[in-house]
Amino acid sequence: MAAVIPAVTKLSSRIIRILGCNPGIMTLQGTNTYVIGTGKRRILVDTGDADVPQYINHLMSVLKHEDIDLAHIFISHWHHDHIGGLPDVLDIKEKTKYAQVWKYPRSEGEDIPDGCPIEFLKDGQEFAVEGATIRVIHTPGHATDHIVLHLVEENAVFSGDCILGEGTAVFEDLHDYMNSLRDISNLEPSVVYPGHGNVIHSPKDKIEFYIQHRNEREQQILNILINNRQKQFNEKELVKMIYTDTPAKLLKAAESNVNHHLLKLLKEDKVTQFNNLWQYNDTCKTI
Repeated sequence: MAAVIPAVTKLSSRIIRILGCNPGIMTLQGTNTYVIGTGKRRILVDTGDADVPQYINHLMSVLKHEDIDLAHIFISHWHHDHIGGLPDVLDIKEKTKYAQVWKYPRSEGEDIPDGCPIEFLKDGQEFAVEGATIRVIHTPGHATDHIVLHLVEENAVFSGDCILGEGTAVFEDLHDYMNSLRDISNLEPSVVYPGHGNVIHSPKDKIEFYIQHRNEREQQILNILINNRQKQFNEKELVKMIYTDTPAKLLKAAESNVNHHLLKLLKEDKVTQFNNLWQYNDTCKTI
């Protein structure tokens, strides 16, 4: 059972978490957004979904109670549950009139809400407000524009959808995603603040679990294909054989994950594809 996450939580002297109030199958308890800093001008990480008055009311209450103006708004990536609420946030005009909105450029082209000015980030770029120094790290895989933010003062990482508080993440490109997990691991963060789910207090263990889990899934797929060399399978058939304990409502996401594993294996010449069916590549010499 998912842990209850309060609407507003002060996580440290410089971090306030405000829940996006948009629970769902893929968003868990909802999107976590974070206000960072100790002074009057602070940073907001992500903006939740569009048209969620409850979230905007909570955010507005925090900004007014703490006497905060937003200097920067960082969007971890383009998915609607992270950027969709941006117009509603910017409508809190007395608290966002000086705010610059930032995200990393998306390789497929941008999908930005109308009327929202965006500045584009660079990998390694740093920002500072009172009490907080933030470094931007490009971590593609879940999405091509995905970033995590490293809070230097606490050696903390805001992980967006790259690492979740519960369960495992979905991704667009498994090869890039695995590299991004290793990049985060190399930071040796003390704590991870995810885009969904509760705070991760043992980041090393969580990241190692993610990497091991993906490697195990890949091996499960390969084992089926190797043991059935003359057969061809689609993603749905493989999911039925591998994800035996997964709720039905999550099986489509599982099919997507299996597809990305297969695409990675195709790049590595370990499988072949024909008419959307997959088969072990018997010419492969690495297994």
